[in-house]
Amino acid sequence: MAEVNVSGARKAYGAVNILHGVDIDIRDGEFVVLVGPSGCGKSTLLRMVAGLESITGGTISIGGKIVNNLPPKDRDIAMVFQSYALYPHKTVAENMVFALRLQKQPADIIKQRLQAAAETLDLVPYLDRYPRQLSGGQRQRVAMGRAIVRSPQVFLFDEPLSNLDAKLRVQMRKEIKELHQRLRTTTIYVTHDQVEAMTMADKIVVMQGGKVEQIGTPLELYDRPRNTFVAAFIGSPSMNLLKGRYKADGAIFVTETGDEIALGFTPQATDGQSVLLGVRPEHLSLSQSGLDTTVNVTEPTGHETMVFLRYGSGELVAVLSDRHDFVPGQVATITARPGKLHLFDGESGKTLRPD
Repeated sequence: MAEVNVSGARKAYGAVNILHGVDIDIRDGEFVVLVGPSGCGKSTLLRMVAGLESITGGTISIGGKIVNNLPPKDRDIAMVFQSYALYPHKTVAENMVFALRLQKQPADIIKQRLQAAAETLDLVPYLDRYPRQLSGGQRQRVAMGRAIVRSPQVFLFDEPLSNLDAKLRVQMRKEIKELHQRLRTTTIYVTHDQVEAMTMADKIVVMQGGKVEQIGTPLELYDRPRNTFVAAFIGSPSMNLLKGRYKADGAIFVTETGDEIALGFTPQATDGQSVLLGVRPEHLSLSQSGLDTTVNVTEPTGHETMVFLRYGSGELVAVLSDRHDFVPGQVATITARPGKLHLFDGESGKTLRPD
């Protein structure tokens, strides 16, 4: 196990800049998730840590050793790919120990590590099977087992669950998290799915356009987003953002339609400033007084109801507990839970809420 430090990392393909000076410090044994939309640079950064992509500027160190010019085999890392990358003509056991045999490890060490990894991942009954005889989840476990037997300092995961169906993704999320809790190996995990990031990470790195927008624990990013990008990206469904202006007398947000909402805190804003009010769908509820909205679409899930509402020229999403029988066009009055509002600058998108 080891710390991973990325300092001022840049990546360019000719005149096209992909990463713009990324700084990330990952502690020994930490599970860090790089998350962001497609094209934000998260997979490129992971491949740079692995040594599969060269670094244009800055440094990457593993265990205190700068690895910028080291080949992948000398970095003591193991990578799990989205595509599994298993040899179809080799059995599960042969796939898992292939790298150890290339290293000419003693037979007893290979057998011991194979057995331990197979037991950890419940693969013992499948060791003599071929990849074509396995389900998607079993193939992913084999790919993870191939990484585990090497006992690396760092595990790297590149969107490993993207090819699995929704139910299996939930199961594999749990299995990967349990695996990390047992092994405590430093792990860097890339995904575009913020639910994966929220449920698995010790620390999340939110990226956009080759830059880091915010780093923090899942709940830190959820409760205190630094800007509207992080606020909208973390949380499902996304945070609602209403345009309006700030009224200093009483610390009030005034919507475009003239409704007033007491913030409950004094933001770092000036009277009349153009702002955005942020409120998460799960923090909205039905009320006798508040914002009068019009029901557009409802999506019942059994234990809760997701409601898409028209308000002014925009739309709000509310996640309400229990079941509600709405009809399109019905008026629904909603209010936000006290203490759960956010305020952002209307131009820069930066938070105006004091820490």
